[in-house]
Amino acid sequence: MRLQQDKELVMHITGQRSSQPARAKRWLAAAVALTSGLAAFAAAADTTVRVLRVEISDVEKQYYADIVAEYEAQNPGVNVVFEYIANEAYKTRLPTLLQSNQRPDIFYSWGGEGLRDQVEAGFVRDLTEEMQDGWQDLYPESAVRAFTLDDRIYGAPLYATVVGFWANTALTEQAGVDIEAIETWEDLQEAVVALRESGITPAVVGGQDGWPMHFYWGNLATRLAGGEGIEAAKEGENGGFEGEPFVRAGELLQSFVELNPFQSGFMATSYERASGMFGDGEAALHLMGDWDYIPSKERSMTGEGVPDEDLEFIRFPRVDDGAGNDDSFGGMNGFAVTRDASDEAVDFLRFLLNEENQREAARLGIFVPVAHGSEEELDTPYARKVAQILSESNFHQVFLDQALGTSVGATVNDISGDLAQGEITPEEAAAQVEEAWMFR
Repeated sequence: MRLQQDKELVMHITGQRSSQPARAKRWLAAAVALTSGLAAFAAAADTTVRVLRVEISDVEKQYYADIVAEYEAQNPGVNVVFEYIANEAYKTRLPTLLQSNQRPDIFYSWGGEGLRDQVEAGFVRDLTEEMQDGWQDLYPESAVRAFTLDDRIYGAPLYATVVGFWANTALTEQAGVDIEAIETWEDLQEAVVALRESGITPAVVGGQDGWPMHFYWGNLATRLAGGEGIEAAKEGENGGFEGEPFVRAGELLQSFVELNPFQSGFMATSYERASGMFGDGEAALHLMGDWDYIPSKERSMTGEGVPDEDLEFIRFPRVDDGAGNDDSFGGMNGFAVTRDASDEAVDFLRFLLNEENQREAARLGIFVPVAHGSEEELDTPYARKVAQILSESNFHQVFLDQALGTSVGATVNDISGDLAQGEITPEEAAAQVEEAWMFR
């Protein structure tokens, strides 16, 4: 059909009944050039890069919008569209989207075994060659490693996150709790008791979504087993995930819940609601990633959240005899490119994650970026604290619900909630994780 239309256009311009062959030939050449140019323009104008991202704060959305505007100005034939899905829905919808003809060109990724599943299913583009042209050199080796499988690179890092306790010091001081003195698990338990006795809800948690409760079990497992112990469990060593550290993690979580640390109905509370509750001063503590600084403010009733002068971020406490007391727990977040995405998608991703854009993220306090030198721009004390934790960490353990893959991760989230409700024993919980790992 397109060929016939082009032919008719040429016939109209040249006039096939013309008695001037030379002029007709010249018009024919011009017409062919014109139609070729129009076709090339149409193809260029049709290039759209779709980016799928977990739901974020308005400040971060504006950050991406500014980057997109700059990129589109430099590349007028490319349109970039960001789409956002709430965290829990993202995890369940992404596998379906990747299998459909609605798959994005670029998608948000936590790396680990979840990314491996997507690579083995044939959904992800290999970026190894593109990374060799100076792109990889922007980031620390540990950041690139999170997206490396079998020596091939399947994603690019955006930022690192650390899970720790956000604390409202106006409430902790009211209960006589020195937040900076919470260094051990026993210190945390004593703080919970003191807060309860003062009529203050010690901690808020979004148990409904699973993964926030996994932050307790996952942190405890990391403290007890260490990053090396978790890797050994994946190889079936020391009893695998039924080994002593993972059982003990369940025991400590259940003993913690017995202190009544959480808000009423915590298992029916979503992450977003819990984040807003902390911002409204309804609890003294919130075990959450450093990314929650802006969202907790935006989700509060006032839109301002806990005043900065009353806000602290502390690392997860040490556990007696823990092999991973010097390890950190959180994410190494970034983006992957789908298999059939255009070269423009790869080009945009490289632009998105370049040094200047990561420095701007640091200046805005949106997250702690991983590009070399970007930490110099960190402004808030919370971001600097996260950077300090990462720099002092022996090993950065990626969230277990991501590091162990989609199916095993779902089990980790489920057993964390079941342990908190006393529905299973620590031994049963560890056995379920081991079984899920064996049959993944």
